[in-house]
Amino acid sequence: MRPFQYVRPADGDAAAAALAAPGAMPIGGGTDVVPLWRDGLATPASVVDVTLPGDDVTPEPDGGLSVRAGARLADLAVHPVLRARAAALALACDSVGSPALRAQGTLGGNLGQRPRCWYWRGGHACAKSGAEGCPAVAGDHRHHAIVEAGPCWAVHPSDPAVALMALEAVVHLQRTGGRRAVPLSQFFVLPSQDPTRETVVEPGEFITHLSLPAGTLGGEQTYEKVIQRGAWDFALVSLATVRRPDGDVRLVLGGIGPRPWRITDSIEEDVASGGLDDDSIDALAERALYDATPLPGTTYKVAQARALLVRAMRRLGGVAR
Repeated sequence: MRPFQYVRPADGDAAAAALAAPGAMPIGGGTDVVPLWRDGLATPASVVDVTLPGDDVTPEPDGGLSVRAGARLADLAVHPVLRARAAALALACDSVGSPALRAQGTLGGNLGQRPRCWYWRGGHACAKSGAEGCPAVAGDHRHHAIVEAGPCWAVHPSDPAVALMALEAVVHLQRTGGRRAVPLSQFFVLPSQDPTRETVVEPGEFITHLSLPAGTLGGEQTYEKVIQRGAWDFALVSLATVRRPDGDVRLVLGGIGPRPWRITDSIEEDVASGGLDDDSIDALAERALYDATPLPGTTYKVAQARALLVRAMRRLGGVAR
């Protein structure tokens, strides 16, 4: 690891100015950035601490919520406002890694983390490193994607991103000379568009906060994930569910692609309508994964995702028994 300068700005404008310097890189909790340095995948001249001061969660004038990107995951997991109005996000934050990682990691850093593919991180030539092909296709791909994959088959590892997609969050970015807001549904870059990157964040930009629209808050919300170990692991498959106060349903799967995978509107509408019997629920879950293209070692993810969906659909839209 080569020497670098650590910069701790006082506010967002100072952070943007520091990030405009050549070779500058933002850092939050460092739980992903430091391993990237160790693996030779990042060599910053300076790192700019973007965990700027402020309240973790604040109300917005329209009734929504603003969540600070520099907030620690452990704090968000127990935040009383999130637990009451955005429970899926609080549960997702609580499921990240270990207690130590949650105490250090930030929401913005978790969204911007890079894939955990062992081929790319191990220095193998692949689409993500700018070469051709994906060695995981013919190799060990048990944790890789089943949707929206190719030429890179790595999955995005964020738990909070899955809940935030169900909550229709908006990501707010800042850089020298401007700010912009990007719906989370447009935040991730698919490998078919550019396999070397995962998000639309440009050099010199950093996430300041996320907005949760008022209409998505409250109601019934859950987040659950299937993991290989008993605890403290990335999701093999996860599912965030939201039944909004207006009755609309949102279903988003994680761990299966390069971004959280929202189930189609028509399926969500069928679940929201209620009165579904077991055969109808099984058919909807099957339809939800119709576009899955698993590799031989990831077919289990289809079954796991289907099982999570069936359980959620029975709770949200099944016939009362």
